[in-house]
Amino acid sequence: MSDERHVLVLPDRDAAEEAAEEIAERFGVTDESQLVRDALAGEDDAEDAQWLVVVEDPDHRLDPAALDAFAAEYEGWLEAP
Repeated sequence: MSDERHVLVLPDRDAAEEAAEEIAERFGVTDESQLVRDALAGEDDAEDAQWLVVVEDPDHRLDPAALDAFAAEYEGWLEAP
């Protein structure tokens, strides 16, 4: 069984940092989530970048619907696999 990862797409760095901290508490994620800046195509202004929170889920414990609802609290969404 391969490792699973979930990618939350968030509107800015502050939201991504807050979500990364909260996800550990709320979902019991033990591995630190990875933050990735995702510049929109053709945009080089940092203000136009989305931020991704990559959550490793090797045991397939996390519910995608719950993660999507969680991301929505930060005006984001769960990227479809």
